[in-house]
Amino acid sequence: MKSSRPVIGLTLDAEPPGGYSRWPWYALRANYASAIAEAGGLPFALPHLATLADAMLARLDGLIVTGGAFDVDPALYGDAAAHPSVTLKSARTEAEMALLAGALAADKPILGICGGEQVLAVMLGGSLIQHIPDEIPNALPHEGHEPGHPVTIAPDTLLARATGARAMRVNSSHHQAVRMPGQGVIVNARAPDGVIEGIEDPRRRFCLGVQWHPEFLTDPGDASLLAAFVAACR
Repeated sequence: MKSSRPVIGLTLDAEPPGGYSRWPWYALRANYASAIAEAGGLPFALPHLATLADAMLARLDGLIVTGGAFDVDPALYGDAAAHPSVTLKSARTEAEMALLAGALAADKPILGICGGEQVLAVMLGGSLIQHIPDEIPNALPHEGHEPGHPVTIAPDTLLARATGARAMRVNSSHHQAVRMPGQGVIVNARAPDGVIEGIEDPRRRFCLGVQWHPEFLTDPGDASLLAAFVAACR
């Protein structure tokens, strides 16, 4: 019998040998899974197997592209050179782009979190700021998991409806951000320094990215956002 919980795929991060294992290994913070379970979803971790993306998606009701210790290759959005701070995980990015391509084609609900929002932005034709401190004068601290700054949420957006909020306190932890969101893509949240903190594609039933980490349930709007995403996957 089919579970009443929609099946939500969570992309994994990857680490080189050392620490947990002397072989390469995958990583995912436990609160990604627990937050989705609490919101009513059935979480499943997705390995970096781009050739199996369609087979995975056939079994999923929704896709979350998670954050992690990685950056998108600047060549994928037209930048000629990478900032020294950029860390690439090419197999991860290839797999996530394959999953996103399939999910977008099938109009499955998508939620991009932190680095996952950045991958989503690039897939939707956008570009990224490679290192916020070098490009945004007087930028707020964006690299910390505590509630570091507020965001203002644009009215009449999916994010506003999902969270039921006009503003939130967020725990953003990122050194990059969306520069241009892509044609037809809407900026739905900004920090006080102007940094884009959320995007969405109104042409799709649920296609949204946030620069912060709602799985920590820092603000009441986080639980509402995850519940809205899971509801869209039913």
